[in-house]
Amino acid sequence: MQVDHVIIGILIFIIAYIAIVSEKIHRMIVAVFGAGLMIIFHVLSQEEAISKIDFNTLGLLIGMMILVNIIGETGLFQYLAIKSAKIAKGSPFKILIYFSVITALASGLLDNVTTILLIVPVTLVISDTLKVNPIPYVIAEIMSANIGGAATLIGDPPNIMIGGATGLGFLDFIVNLLPLMTVIFIVTILLLRFIFRKTFVVSEESKKEILSFDEKKAITDKPLLIKSLIVLFFTIAGFAFGELIEIQSASIALFSASVLLLIGRIEPEDMLEKVEWTTIFFFGGLFILVGALESIGVIEFLAGKVLIITQGSISLTTTLVLWMSALLSSFLDNIPYVATMIPLVNSLSEGSVATYEPVWWALSIGACLGGNGTIIGASANVVSRGILEKHGFKISFMKYMKIAFPLMILSIIISTVYLLVFYL
Repeated sequence: MQVDHVIIGILIFIIAYIAIVSEKIHRMIVAVFGAGLMIIFHVLSQEEAISKIDFNTLGLLIGMMILVNIIGETGLFQYLAIKSAKIAKGSPFKILIYFSVITALASGLLDNVTTILLIVPVTLVISDTLKVNPIPYVIAEIMSANIGGAATLIGDPPNIMIGGATGLGFLDFIVNLLPLMTVIFIVTILLLRFIFRKTFVVSEESKKEILSFDEKKAITDKPLLIKSLIVLFFTIAGFAFGELIEIQSASIALFSASVLLLIGRIEPEDMLEKVEWTTIFFFGGLFILVGALESIGVIEFLAGKVLIITQGSISLTTTLVLWMSALLSSFLDNIPYVATMIPLVNSLSEGSVATYEPVWWALSIGACLGGNGTIIGASANVVSRGILEKHGFKISFMKYMKIAFPLMILSIIISTVYLLVFYL
């Protein structure tokens, strides 16, 4: 590799990363443009660039987006939210618990951004009926979405990327991360109750109005709902046993999406229009940008520096990656960060996933939970803020951070203890 190609590759990556973080230009445009520059300036050939794209990650994202959009059409989330509010008998804190549980579970099995898009509008209706401030509920849902998404392979894009790069499967994420995320979820909800304790007061009239809601009206297509739940069940089973049947997660997700389109008699154009193609192309460009760094030797160089700092200690490396990932992901988009870190950790481990498995879990935990730290830390946070603002409720950067950042730090402390006790 020529020296000028190395310099050009580093400059393109740095400028692209700054542009993505600044959000002045749409991140998809930046990533694809940057990837194109890598090819035009011969940092990578076109064939090399294409080989850097993780098609398993892209296929999994596309398949799950189609599935989630179809399920969203049935009114399932609205039904669950209204039913939960009625089971809680209008009790504000119980509603917060139930909505948070729904959000966490849905984010783990589907996608945290879509879950937020479906649950927050219903939350606003419930809070308006109870005549309470919706912000405590939405903050709880944001944090639950990121915690729930961290527990599974398919819950958050960083986990999808890590799974694709390492071969760690659906069951690996469940076994290793679900117990930790359950503890963090419980601690977070209990602390949120203490923080917002003065807001959980409503009149008996408001509670009775909640009980008058008819959740059955939320279901808009019962036959499609039944078909969707059956397909979702077999999809999750496929993810769980994918390693045994030697089928990758992307194939399972895309096949499941095609089955539901077929048996649901859904026009594919309608669902394909709802796929977040900007996200897909962003990932494609990002894979090429990071792949270029790998090809010119930057990743190997950085791995060597990390080894000097940690002196090859897996315990120190795991702790460093966990805290660095959490703090950076609070302020930066965790997707490009994880995309950059994956080849770095691969270089550290020299391809041995088993030996460096704690480091991979540290990367996943830090990147996913770090998103809870600020209102811009994760896509779910930004989307929630947007919905609140549309309905006349504002949550400032500092107001959210004062509540969420200490809770995020506490979750990382718990994660540090967990990793040190069980893996190191």
